Amino acid sequence: MYVVIKKNSDLGKIQLLKQRIEQMDCKVVEISDREQIKIGIFTKNIQEIVSKLRKEEIIEKIVQIDSPFRFSSKEFKESETIIEVKGRKIGAGNLVVIGGPCSIESREMIFDIAKTVKEVGGEFLRGGAFKPRTSPYDFQGLGEIGLKYMREACDRYELVMVTEVMDTKDIELVGKYTDIFQVGARNMQNFSLLKELGKVKKPVLLKRGLSATLKEFLMAAEYIVAHGNYEVILCERGIRTFESATRNTVDINGIAYLKSKTHFPIIIDASHGTGIRELVEPVTLGALLAGADGAMLEVHKNPECAYSDREQTLNYEQFRQCVEKIKKTMEFKESLKCI
Repeated sequence: MYVVIKKNSDLGKIQLLKQRIEQMDCKVVEISDREQIKIGIFTKNIQEIVSKLRKEEIIEKIVQIDSPFRFSSKEFKESETIIEVKGRKIGAGNLVVIGGPCSIESREMIFDIAKTVKEVGGEFLRGGAFKPRTSPYDFQGLGEIGLKYMREACDRYELVMVTEVMDTKDIELVGKYTDIFQVGARNMQNFSLLKELGKVKKPVLLKRGLSATLKEFLMAAEYIVAHGNYEVILCERGIRTFESATRNTVDINGIAYLKSKTHFPIIIDASHGTGIRELVEPVTLGALLAGADGAMLEVHKNPECAYSDREQTLNYEQFRQCVEKIKKTMEFKESLKCI
């Protein structure tokens, strides 16, 4: 449930109310939505808490939420969430282009890619220092040294760093370097990891699981929110179906559905979604028209020599062309709102 605070209420009184609610063994989430302050309340003793809250003079109304993904839903927050990282905005029509390699291979390599991402207008650099691979014999990443290289590259070219965290024990280490934590598809329902990321003060980019339903996807996001972090970015990266022509099947329906049900930003990763270089651009553009707020693209100077995911990785020229079309598509999508 959540409570709506009366307009022009004293901020000190609002803070005291939050403290009193927490003392009732509840967790709280405060947001501003359409010029209203709402306080989301996590509790098992709803009736008992409601009876106590009715006595609070600064509360305008108390609302119970029907959706299972309570605080990720538009029932709780109608306006789109905008997440700001180092002056860059994510969500609500702000274009997001996240480019970079599947895995960080060397300092020279990540610096060269960061320079290219910056030149074409991207503001976010992705890259894996810890890589979950299907085979234990494949390249697993450089670890902390990769994080250091990526941090240096982001600082040099004024980019926002996005990298994956795979384990609760790595959160502190990865958090020393990254601006945005990424949770990979294989960890979407790693609830221990999601709970701990709910306690951090940085955004979390959550990828959809390999065979996850949309409800499961949103419930995974809810785990992060329920533990205190409501800066969540959803990433559609394709799901497994009976189709074998592509690596995965990008759920365009799902993007439109998520846009109608949740206030969180949504990113499309057609690199993993298709697994085929030639399909990345058209599928990305289609997903943007369906409602995605931006795109994540795998980029490498020479994809054929990449340590991982070479079949789906764009070279520099393909990346430039794709970003140009992404910009035009977002402009076109914005113009449709006027019709």
